[in-house]
Amino acid sequence: MNKDDGAAAHDRFRVLYADTDAMGQAYYGNYLKWFEFGRAEWFRRRGMSYRRIEAAGIYLPVIEAHCCYKKPAFYDEVLSILTRFHFNGPARLRFDYQIKRNEELLADGFTVHVCVNRERKVLKPPDDLRSLLESQAEGL
Repeated sequence: MNKDDGAAAHDRFRVLYADTDAMGQAYYGNYLKWFEFGRAEWFRRRGMSYRRIEAAGIYLPVIEAHCCYKKPAFYDEVLSILTRFHFNGPARLRFDYQIKRNEELLADGFTVHVCVNRERKVLKPPDDLRSLLESQAEGL
C-alpha cells in the first residue's frame, strides 16, 4: 500500500495498558479491534458512519478476517493504521489494513464484509453507499 494513496485513510491511536498482555505487548486480538477503528474512521472521513448505514437498515457483518503479525506493539506507543477499500464481489466489501509504528510495519490484514438487510438477506449496497464506495475503491 502506498502511503500517498488518496483513497486510503491514515489514523493514529495509542496502545492502552488494557491492550497489553502478560508479556507487555499488545494482545493479538486487539489488532482486529484496531482494524474496526480504521474502518469506522475510513467511513467518517467520507461523510458516512456505521450508525447512518444501520439507520438505513443496512448491516455489514464480517464474514472473513485475516491478520499477519510482523512485530509487537507495546503500551503507550502511538501507532497508525492505514485503511483501504476494494470491492470483493457485488455484495462483498473488503478493507485492507496496515498497522505501523512510524514507518515500521507491525501487522497487516483484511476483513471482508457482506451487505445485508435487517432480515439478514444478502443484497447489493444501496445507491448512496455504492456511490461512496465506488468513488473510493482501489484495484486489487
